[in-house]
Amino acid sequence: MPQLIVLPHVELCPQGAAIDAIPGKTICDTLLENGIEIEHACEKSCACTTCHVIVREGFESLPPAEELEEDLLDKAWGLEPTSRLACQALVMNQDLVIEIPKYSINMVKEGH
Repeated sequence: MPQLIVLPHVELCPQGAAIDAIPGKTICDTLLENGIEIEHACEKSCACTTCHVIVREGFESLPPAEELEEDLLDKAWGLEPTSRLACQALVMNQDLVIEIPKYSINMVKEGH
C-alpha cells in the first residue's frame, strides 16, 4: 500500500504525517479521511484552487492533469511545476510526498 507523506504545515498538520493511501483515491479524500482538513471550497468539483498541493516526490506516478485542472492551477498561490489540485490527483501505487502551501486563494472566504 502506498503512503502519502505530508510535510509539516503550521495549521493543518504541524508534525507532518505518513498515511496509508488507497490507490485510485484522490489526495484530497485521503487527507480528509485521515483528519487533515485541507480546504476544498468547491466540494471537490475542480472549480477552485483551495486544495492545491505541491508533490515533492512521486509526481511522475500521478495520472496527467486534465485541461480544466491545468487552467485552474494557473490561478493557484505558489504554483510550482509539480503542483496539483488534491481533489483531482489520484494516488497510484507509489509513495507521494506532498506539501500543502502556506496560503490558498479562497474567493468566498475572502469576500470576493
